[in-house]
Amino acid sequence: MRLSRPAANREDAPVDAPETATPLGQAQPRVGWLAKSATLLARIGADPGDDEDLRHKKALLVLIAILIAPVSVVWGILYLTLGSAVGIAPLVYFAISVASLVVFARTKSFRFLLVVQLLDILVAPTAGGQMLIGGFLPSGGVGLWGILAPLGALVFLEVRQAIRWFGAFLLVFVLTGILGEVLFADADLPVWFTSTMLALNVIGAGSVAFTLLASFANQRNRALTALRAEQAKSEALLTNVLPTSIAERLKVATQTIADSFDAATILFADVVDFTPLSRRLPPAEVVGILDRLFSHFDTLVERHGLEKIKTIGDCYMAAAGVPVSCADHARRTALLALDMRDMLATWAIAGQARLELRIGINSGPVVAGVIGTKRFLYDLWGDTVNTASRMEEHGTPGEIQITSATYDLLKDEFICRVRGTISVKGQGQTETWYLVGLRSDHPRTA
Repeated sequence: MRLSRPAANREDAPVDAPETATPLGQAQPRVGWLAKSATLLARIGADPGDDEDLRHKKALLVLIAILIAPVSVVWGILYLTLGSAVGIAPLVYFAISVASLVVFARTKSFRFLLVVQLLDILVAPTAGGQMLIGGFLPSGGVGLWGILAPLGALVFLEVRQAIRWFGAFLLVFVLTGILGEVLFADADLPVWFTSTMLALNVIGAGSVAFTLLASFANQRNRALTALRAEQAKSEALLTNVLPTSIAERLKVATQTIADSFDAATILFADVVDFTPLSRRLPPAEVVGILDRLFSHFDTLVERHGLEKIKTIGDCYMAAAGVPVSCADHARRTALLALDMRDMLATWAIAGQARLELRIGINSGPVVAGVIGTKRFLYDLWGDTVNTASRMEEHGTPGEIQITSATYDLLKDEFICRVRGTISVKGQGQTETWYLVGLRSDHPRTA
């Protein structure tokens, strides 16, 4: 790679090189210069420790102050040219504003700059201009500039603080206007000048007010956009944790969510001998295996219209008929179990033996609901759930063991092989079957 001195240290370095090579002549460099100047001015008082919101507020306040400052100078010169000493008031405003910016550049205190700027724009145009020149009409509406104080407070402070600034503006505006009418003689300025100043004051104050409100509206819109984005993320996360219908209910629920279902089918699937395998593998690989496997199961669950309830270690639990009832809950669960078994039969881990599943299924009534206030879970309870778990525990690797309740719902459509009677904890002697597959005269689609 060829190295050279930085362009900034070379006498022949081009200035604004990207802008000079434009077909629009010199207009483009001037716009770039103005934009760069505004950016540099906005950095006055910037602090690396400021958050994004504070940086934006500092930049906006500095730019507004710099925008008003030259207007006050022009305003003061015009009055002094016509022989009115009132022209000193806007120059005093200019001096205070510039001084506050200098202090702000050193202290970086946003609070200081804001208070000084609000007081300056509140008092100088009214007490220094409106009152001394003879009241409301002779001043050409210069007191309108004072409205920028409560508007600025509304943008930069809380609403209740802005209300106090608005009350201060009304008091100062009305009081200085009345005092000007009573205590000070009309400056006897030409009518054309007073009319012109009225128009300029309305335009100037209105333009700055519009800029403040536009910034406020942009802040609000950005906040709303960010809020909607975060809300969408939260809702997506909620629906990943809970069934969609339950998530919708949870957002408006005022009491515990608990439902009873007369007919549902529960499936438990456990990876055979996974615990010994996990002892031989690094933790990251163990988690990766389960993540890939259960992700495949999630896809199958969604395809067959079941709900994933939870995983417990290397055991996977799903259910059909909850939280939305369906007549074919046993059929859906049987098809899921067959696909899970067949998928794992062709799924291998490099350097390891093929994995096998023990799958247990039972059908019957269940109770379902959401428990907890943190890391909440949609869960199922009842003998149906316990028996389904026992079917998996007492099952055979590579087989899908079902109870008589599930067999009665599947026997006309599926091939089942009798296993016989086994002893099940909490249930005693229980007759069970192995689910083998779908009968050839019954299609997979309902």
